Amino acid sequence: MTLLKRNSTEKIYSQIANVLRQDISQHYQPGDCLASEFELAERFQVNRHTIRHAIEALIQEGVVERRHGKGTFVLTQPIDYTVAAKTRFTQTLKNLGKTTSMQVRRKVVMPAETGVAQHLALKPRDPVICIETLRLADQQPICVSSHYFPQCHFPDFLELYQTGSLHGFIQQHYGWPLKRIESLVSAVLPQGDDAALLSMPKSQPILRVKSINVNERDGTPLEYALTRFCADRIQLRINL
Repeated sequence: MTLLKRNSTEKIYSQIANVLRQDISQHYQPGDCLASEFELAERFQVNRHTIRHAIEALIQEGVVERRHGKGTFVLTQPIDYTVAAKTRFTQTLKNLGKTTSMQVRRKVVMPAETGVAQHLALKPRDPVICIETLRLADQQPICVSSHYFPQCHFPDFLELYQTGSLHGFIQQHYGWPLKRIESLVSAVLPQGDDAALLSMPKSQPILRVKSINVNERDGTPLEYALTRFCADRIQLRINL
């Protein structure tokens, strides 16, 4: 039996929801089934109506789902990923207790398309460096990114950069701290080989984030990034 604070100002169902939420985070995996309403009512010494109220609170939070005739099941919780002025993928995920890795899939110099050129204050077809990466958290694909940098500011970028944090590399080799000034988020269907890289169906939307990063010291646009996140594995917290 789990003891509740009967004289507390916090409602009994809310106390039960808090206990269940903690149980789920510590002892359950996605897809696990919670104890039945009858068993939970016995555990907390309350009626089943109160248990239903507590479970409904967890359903509304997206922690569990009720399957008719089968029970209440734990849902996969998306990573709470903060998009801020100086967000770095690796550090952000490490702060959440996740292991991270990155694969560099392409490094090329190419002429800037009109949209890329506008974001980087370049002329159309000016040379830009394109780095495409696949990032994983706990060995699960999270996002695919295309990063564009003006070649005029980074003439030896391709020769020097191998892998790891792009912003960390730029700070170390060029002494330029980058700052995000804009992020545009939209939901779209995956294109090209994104679905295969992210191990997801082509019919499932992704979160596409278009970002501009500038030199923090003088505001010069130094990076335009197009990142595609698995929508069911991550939630974006915008904090610019």
